[in-house]
Parts: sequence; C-alpha cells; structure tokens
Amino acid sequence: MPRVKLFDKDDVLKKAMLLFWDKGYHATSIQNLVTALGINRGSLYDTFGGKKNLFEQALALYCNHNIKITREFLQSEESVKLAIKKLFQVFIDDSVEDKKGCFVVNTTTELSCEDDIINAALLHNKDNFEAMFCECLKKGQESGEISQDKDIKSLSYMIYVLFSGIRVVARLEKDNQRLHKLSNVVLSLLD
Repeated sequence: MPRVKLFDKDDVLKKAMLLFWDKGYHATSIQNLVTALGINRGSLYDTFGGKKNLFEQALALYCNHNIKITREFLQSEESVKLAIKKLFQVFIDDSVEDKKGCFVVNTTTELSCEDDIINAALLHNKDNFEAMFCECLKKGQESGEISQDKDIKSLSYMIYVLFSGIRVVARLEKDNQRLHKLSNVVLSLLD
C-alpha cells in the first residue's frame, strides 16, 4: 500500500525557503531541514529529491513571489515614474530594516560561481525583472511620461542592478536617506 503524505508540500516548501534564506545553502544541514520542516528524511528525498533540489525549488518560489508582488506594485499606479519612485522608497526602507538580506543576493554571493543550475535560475530571475522594468518603462513611453529617445532596455538593466546593489549596501550602511537620494538620481534619468 502506498504511503500517504501527512504534510502540505507548499507549506513545507515555504518553511524550507525561510530556513535556506536565513542560514544559506551550505550552513543548512539535512537535520536542520528535517527539524524545521517537520518531515522525515525519507519524505524529504521522496518529495523534493534531496537538499539541492529542495533549495532550487525554494529559490524558484522566492523569485516567482517577488516578481508577482513587484509587478502588482508597479501596475497599481497610473504614473510610471511615481510607481518606480514608490517602489524605490519601499525597497530601500525594507532593505535597511531587513536583517537577513535578499535571498537572491545571498544565493548569488554564496553559490553562483559553484553551481550552473543555480546560476541559470539567478540569471532567469534577473531577466524577468529586467523585462518587467522594461515593460513598465515602455508603458511610460507610450503615455508620453518618458521620452521616446530613452534607451529603456539599458535603463531597465540599471534599475535591476541598482536594486541588487541597494540590498548589498543596506547591509553595510543603514543610511536610507542617502539611498533615497540615489534613487532620485535614477528617476531624473527618466525625464
């Protein structure tokens, strides 16, 4: 008779995401996972394929969630410039307050040089964010809010790089006023 799983796979995946985010990949042991997730080793391997596969799924969950909420945030404003300005404000304040940092940035610094699959997932995330920013800026060009002569692909890449850099700098320097001034410089490039 087949064994019945007594756990919610999505719930376990969210718990795994939080644990990997907090500890990183290398510092998270199988025993840490078994304890935090409340499942046995056999279920972990049967359901998720092991630590590495579980990590990949947890990273994908995080990336997909961030794309979704960022897209919704950007689409919630009529003005593209105002949406980007508010996104910077929220992002900077969250980054300064956040003790764990960004799971994507943490993973990039820990694993991107070691693992081709993780590196591909991180690049896919970057491409998704760039495309979303480009879509937003294109909407601004179509509405006349952003000049047609702006290179929105380069601006999209710059915005992504700046968001990633903010996550790193905010861990070192808790001066959100200085970071807000930087975001104003970026917004001036859209004029």
